Amino acid sequence: MKFLCTALIAGLLMAGPALAAPDLPTRVADERWQPLRDTRDPALQARLDAYIASSSRLKKLQREGRLSIALVDLADPAEPRLASINGRKTVYSASLPKIAILLTAYDQIATGKLERTPEVEADLNAMIRRSSNPAATRMIDAVGGLDAINETLSDPRYGLYNADTGGGLWVGKRYAKSGRRVTDPVAGVSHGASAFQTARYYYLLATGRLVDEGTSYDMLQALADPGIRHKFVASLGQLAPDADLYRKSGTWRDYHADSVLVWGEEPWRRYIVVGIVQSESGGAILRELIPAVEGFLDEEG
Repeated sequence: MKFLCTALIAGLLMAGPALAAPDLPTRVADERWQPLRDTRDPALQARLDAYIASSSRLKKLQREGRLSIALVDLADPAEPRLASINGRKTVYSASLPKIAILLTAYDQIATGKLERTPEVEADLNAMIRRSSNPAATRMIDAVGGLDAINETLSDPRYGLYNADTGGGLWVGKRYAKSGRRVTDPVAGVSHGASAFQTARYYYLLATGRLVDEGTSYDMLQALADPGIRHKFVASLGQLAPDADLYRKSGTWRDYHADSVLVWGEEPWRRYIVVGIVQSESGGAILRELIPAVEGFLDEEG
């Protein structure tokens, strides 16, 4: 199976320019791979804590549970370093949980339950790159509805939602006015995410562990080349214009969420950052987070 996945990736790379970086997913041997929950790094955590403490606005948002951050240093993918603020707290995240629909669709494509037609692929790309609500709603229906998505998230293979550990990613409503609403058991939100579980999603993806290596590559393709260039992407466009970005954001009223896997040529510029904030200034807060994160990692790298 590994040979087939490797051959598929090689074939895609030879076929023409790919959106995903040639070295993603990166391989980490099973004996070296470790769960992200076990990788908290005191030095990186201290830097993140100091950044929050330097701003009365950020301190207030953190204290009120309206700011969540997860940062993963992937300079050595076999030795990731995690830091977080309110990382386990599940909060309303607008369109960010569309990455859960992406996983469910590709999980079903891998098992033959969903056919990978041009229409399906177009909807998946529109749902992620342009955050199309109609495309997301069609894909929710195509994979069998909300229950199918949340069962995939809770599947032990992925563990991206677990009520016993704070929740995680959740899709409890179609991205449309019609349809039932199923709130998550922990936070009572319909479109939810925790910063930690979102970061885990990207970490599993970056190491080829969402479904399998070939499927992880395909999902990276969908997340590449963001069509909405605000928040994290606005800052990264200035600071790291040559880095590869795999990203999903979300916005509704004063709820702002963003998530990105950054893969640059410099080892220190290989990281995951997730930010979820409820504030009228949320967009600016997320833009300002990227220079701070790059500063932490550059100094240590």
